[in-house]
Amino acid sequence: MTKLLFIIAVTIALVLWFKHMGRPRRDLDAKKQHDVEDMVRCKVCGVNMPRSEALLAQGSIYCCEEHRRRDLG
Repeated sequence: MTKLLFIIAVTIALVLWFKHMGRPRRDLDAKKQHDVEDMVRCKVCGVNMPRSEALLAQGSIYCCEEHRRRDLG
């Protein structure tokens, strides 16, 4: 009985080890370069947001169309 349990434990350990070895290793530096985006501040309310979500009008940055209209009159 002990021999059977030992064989099962070794088999499970080998399967887990092979699964772990098959995974691609993550390059953390490459991931950081893709996830980082410049943050900008709305001229009206001061909210920080990613540059891709901001509105740019006449050299100023806004978080929404309402703030752009309010500031530009």
